[in-house]
Amino acid sequence: MANIIISPSKYVQGKGELANIAQYATKLGKKPFILISEGGKKRVGGIIEDSFKDTGCELVFEAFHGECSKNEINRLVAIVKEKGCDLVIGVGGGKIFDTAKAVAYYVESPVIVCPTIAATDAPCSALTVVYTDDGVFEEYLWLPANPNLVLVDTDIIAKAPARLLVSGMGDALATYFEAKACQASNATSCAGGHITIAAITLAKVCYQTLIEEGVKAKLAVEAGVCTTAVEKVIEANTLLSGMGFESGGLAGAHAIHNGLTCIKDCHHLYHGEKVAFGTLTQLVLENADEDLLDEVITFCM
Repeated sequence: MANIIISPSKYVQGKGELANIAQYATKLGKKPFILISEGGKKRVGGIIEDSFKDTGCELVFEAFHGECSKNEINRLVAIVKEKGCDLVIGVGGGKIFDTAKAVAYYVESPVIVCPTIAATDAPCSALTVVYTDDGVFEEYLWLPANPNLVLVDTDIIAKAPARLLVSGMGDALATYFEAKACQASNATSCAGGHITIAAITLAKVCYQTLIEEGVKAKLAVEAGVCTTAVEKVIEANTLLSGMGFESGGLAGAHAIHNGLTCIKDCHHLYHGEKVAFGTLTQLVLENADEDLLDEVITFCM
């Protein structure tokens, strides 16, 4: 079996970058379908509309109903076809990205992902996690390609609640340990092959970045500022973890997360918070070195 690594076609991260979305989007389509929450549209809809002024593009905004389910995907596919849109843009959090990617796949259009939070590693992947309408994990939808563009405005992400950034660190925390487990067992990664040197290196750097910068980033976001530590953690949560998990592989941490979605008392917890618990459980199952366990548990606390 071949060694394989996959990634989005383009990744752009920086302060104020959402204002530049039109310069990228107009190369991909002329009638964008923009999936966004009602609250998200109030916060950043104006920035998007201003970016598209004088481009001749017709924007179609649609409110996300809250769950990446088959029913929601089918509802949105019907709207995209009815409106004749030729580009899908997902703006918001993980379930919006995953839904936008699935819709783009079914209507055979390009897709742009614009995170307003860094709470998961979903933006860069060729994967949609499908849930029931009640939020219980149902299946993975493996997509033939990664997003055409991931556009990350760090000013916007830094203004989100600190718990969301920390949740993203919880999701990213699993990346290296799951990739190592897949490498050790010679498993097939989500990319459809064995792990490359590049993928395991990205996964390792992801973990190192969290340990070195995570606490500083949390404190900065709580203070309402976007520091170098915040920028690094956003990249770790989004790009390093996204490429690392997809081309490295998933193991115990995410399997345990998927089981937790069936427990009603866990529904209030964010994805990354459940993945972090799964990571600790996986390390115990692997009889990890005590010093490593101490480091990871201390970080989580």
